[in-house]
Amino acid sequence: IAAVIVEPVPANAGLYLPSDDFLSVLQKECTLNDALLIFDEVITGFRLARGGAQEIYGIKPDLTALGKVIGGGLPVGAFGGRVEIMDQLSPDGPVYQAGTLSGNPLAMAAGLAQLRELERVNGWKLLEELGGQFERLTRSAINDSNADVTFHRIGSMFCLFFAAGPIIDLANARRSNLERFAKFFRACLRRRIYFAPSQFETGFISTAHTAEDLQATGSVIREALATLE
Repeated sequence: IAAVIVEPVPANAGLYLPSDDFLSVLQKECTLNDALLIFDEVITGFRLARGGAQEIYGIKPDLTALGKVIGGGLPVGAFGGRVEIMDQLSPDGPVYQAGTLSGNPLAMAAGLAQLRELERVNGWKLLEELGGQFERLTRSAINDSNADVTFHRIGSMFCLFFAAGPIIDLANARRSNLERFAKFFRACLRRRIYFAPSQFETGFISTAHTAEDLQATGSVIREALATLE
């Protein structure tokens, strides 16, 4: 095995939170077997924290893939890692890497502006506060309903699975009641709250959202869950 590529917080089929020791054990096994550990932080990078999921979990991979946030809304991709690996790239090493849009000036300017703004407003602290507020409102609504719903959140990312927990992977998530999710989605939409129209999508809170926005969303979630009873 040359490398293990993993999302440290899987977020492409719902949102799954790694167990306490999963990433550390994975890193240890990669080290023992001379395999690279590569984190796909396209979604989590600069979103969960300034240093991404690896900052939160204290795991430093050999390579990291980034995107989305670092482009400020424009198409972008990047990767980085240990010096001895990156030194293999041209012109220092034998591996040539290039692309038509590599270093695109507009995307780079937008990405830098985005990151500077996050630094200016202490965006990661704000997003954690907003995420915590949203979690309290959502869990309260779930607890007061008769619906089997499992709520996951980390930072500004969240997901409501319409199934009893625990849900630790896609196999568990596939137990979700898609019919009840669809009813919930339509009930929210009628109340002018638009969630992603799939059970297997992760939701995101933005610095553009306010405490009032989340309070209103929490109220709609409560009403929508009540329609399922």
